[in-house]
Amino acid sequence: MPDPATYRPATGSIPEQPGVYKFRDPSGRVIYVGKAISLRQRLNSYFADPANLHPRTQTMVFTAGSVEWTTVSTEVEALQLEYAWIKEFDPRFNVKYRDDKSYPYLAVTMGEEFPRVQVMRGAKRKGTRYFGPYAHAWAIRETVDLLLRVFPVRTCSAGVFKRAGQIGRPCLLGYIDKCSAPCVGKISEEDHRALAEEFCDFMGGSTQRYVKRLEREMRHASNDLEFERAARLRDDIQALTRAMEKNAVVLPDDTDADVFALAEDDLEAAVQVFHVRGGRVRGQRGWVVEKVEEVDTAGLVEHLLQQVYGDTTADAVPREVLVPTEPPFAHEVEQWLGGLRGSKVQVRVPQRGDKRALMETVARNATQALALHKVKRAGDLTTRSKALQEIQEALDLPEAPLRIECYDVSHVQGTNIVASMVVFEDGLARKSEYRRFTIKGQDGSDDVAAMREVITRRFRRYLSENADAPVDLTPEAESEEPGVPAAIDPETGRPRKFAYAPQLVVVDGGAPQVAAAAAAMAELGIVDVALCGLAKRLEEVWLPDDDQPVILPRTSEGLYLLQRVRDEAHRFAITHHRQRRSTQMTASVLDEVPGLGPARKKALLAAFGSVKKLKAADAETIAAVQGVGPKVALAVVRALHPEEQPAAQPAIDMATGELLD
Repeated sequence: MPDPATYRPATGSIPEQPGVYKFRDPSGRVIYVGKAISLRQRLNSYFADPANLHPRTQTMVFTAGSVEWTTVSTEVEALQLEYAWIKEFDPRFNVKYRDDKSYPYLAVTMGEEFPRVQVMRGAKRKGTRYFGPYAHAWAIRETVDLLLRVFPVRTCSAGVFKRAGQIGRPCLLGYIDKCSAPCVGKISEEDHRALAEEFCDFMGGSTQRYVKRLEREMRHASNDLEFERAARLRDDIQALTRAMEKNAVVLPDDTDADVFALAEDDLEAAVQVFHVRGGRVRGQRGWVVEKVEEVDTAGLVEHLLQQVYGDTTADAVPREVLVPTEPPFAHEVEQWLGGLRGSKVQVRVPQRGDKRALMETVARNATQALALHKVKRAGDLTTRSKALQEIQEALDLPEAPLRIECYDVSHVQGTNIVASMVVFEDGLARKSEYRRFTIKGQDGSDDVAAMREVITRRFRRYLSENADAPVDLTPEAESEEPGVPAAIDPETGRPRKFAYAPQLVVVDGGAPQVAAAAAAMAELGIVDVALCGLAKRLEEVWLPDDDQPVILPRTSEGLYLLQRVRDEAHRFAITHHRQRRSTQMTASVLDEVPGLGPARKKALLAAFGSVKKLKAADAETIAAVQGVGPKVALAVVRALHPEEQPAAQPAIDMATGELLD
């Protein structure tokens, strides 16, 4: 790891002017970009006592191998150059805002000869006007469907448009008056472009102007006794009204603003923004960012505005940007945004009134987004590490249990007894390592004996796959395959299914289940794997040979992780049990077929996969299965299709015509 003292520049060589600096790693890759009013003051702070640096800043300084800088004339130029370099080099230690999903926009391709209205995602294109973003694409289509009554702009693709022009016949929308059909010359290029401009004006907030115009035309048509046209205009007004109602009115009609809010912790921050145009919320977006550099809320806001507006068009920059905290270079940010928009832009924190209330709404959305993100990730790295550390301390383990296996037994009144093994590594589920067991020859009411069998089979297989010679593996887990006793399969190069031992085994149950598992492990000589049980009733943690359980606090991250592991094992066991029970119930119809024993039934199910597929086969196909002859195949067909068998006919004496007994 590089020593910062080896590449620290001389203090006198660093200028005091504003500028932008880059840290590079020993291979020359840019790992951090920053700006400063005084380069000398800022850079000297990185080479002070490392113990006083923030941990993430300390990591960056010790990862870097060199530092360089570029001076600029003003802070605004520094802001622009910093954004350009972050975009160009994508440094690993810079905060980078990324959408948590791809949002759809309502786009109007004004750069085309005949503008088209469509749903668009991804990077914005030059010459296209965007409205949104929307939460769902279907919301855009509903809005467009309503507005096409009044603004019948083209919505078809280039291929459909060209083909309609070649055959001289418009598509269905052209016939139902939801497209002005420029493809066949029903409207000129100039008039169609004017129609698209009106569509954009309405979506941009100029709603009342078009509603009032249609109302005037409706009254004139009514006065001229043109009642059909008046009725059509009335329906158009209703369509515009419904489209307007889809956007909530929150602020005065002349309000043009983006409202940002953040929710953050030590590791991550969630951002939400509401786009308000014409006093209505026209769109909403969200980001989640990892705080890979030392940064406060004001710094997050500055980075956010850089990356949101850095590549946008002038019409996407609003007159007002409402933020929870002013960025450090608020005046310079306003100048930069004003240059992008071409007119003055104000960046401020709302203090009271409707704008403050809207800011609080956006903040609640950000808080919920951060909580949802945490749930989706099953806890961040710090939380998982804390949970494993709490388990280590509570169970007095020599190290944190990075691999945890949990076992559960499932059955219904002693039938279809199965067990599950789930694996969590580093606090996260490792589903490729899950295993299922079928328990045979056990009393279904004895969960303890079933648990002992499962633990015995699992660790017997572990010893086999890591031994120098094969051992007897019977009975084996249902999902196991016979093979050479080695931890790594020589054919695939992958570990055997039971090659790795866990640091901790968790069983679903209390002291009896723990004692059974401990006895099984002791018989096999497994002494380096910790064991505990989690009882459902009071969520108590039981250890072998302990008369009293370990009680973890309800708010403990360690207890929460153990609960998740136990619940996952229970879910996996229940799923397996239901599958076996369903298969058994379905296959029971074959038990009554004469001449069809267990071996032939197993062969049929293996050949066809299910009774449903077997039922669709004819007698000849069934007879082709090895061990099943024509006679048995015919019996199977008759058993699976009883409704198709002819009813027994009464015997008749041909001489007298009377029924015979």
